[in-house]
Amino acid sequence: MHADSPIGKIEISPKAIASIASEAVLSCYGVVGMSATTLKDGIAEILQVENSHRGVVVGVVDDRIVIDLYVVIEYGTRISEVAHNMMESVTFAVERALGMPVAEVNIHVQGLRISDRD
Repeated sequence: MHADSPIGKIEISPKAIASIASEAVLSCYGVVGMSATTLKDGIAEILQVENSHRGVVVGVVDDRIVIDLYVVIEYGTRISEVAHNMMESVTFAVERALGMPVAEVNIHVQGLRISDRD
């Protein structure tokens, strides 16, 4: 993605946008972690925090950002509420950081996990 200004050009890599989005997702209540975009043997693998950007796919359509998030959610939470919260958090974080509109944030729930409780 790029933007032109009178004194030059600004280029933002999809990986940078993915990092912003994954930070916003991981701070949302009910999210266990980011998952790889493909399921291996039907099982979602939770990515390490330093690789969480790999659970985000970023595209640009008509100078607007489209983000697909692949996540694992806490079992027992209301999935629709958690997903809606992620959509709002990611949209706010990306638009604030880049100053460009986000067209879509699509949530792909790859799995549910029961948290470890002591």
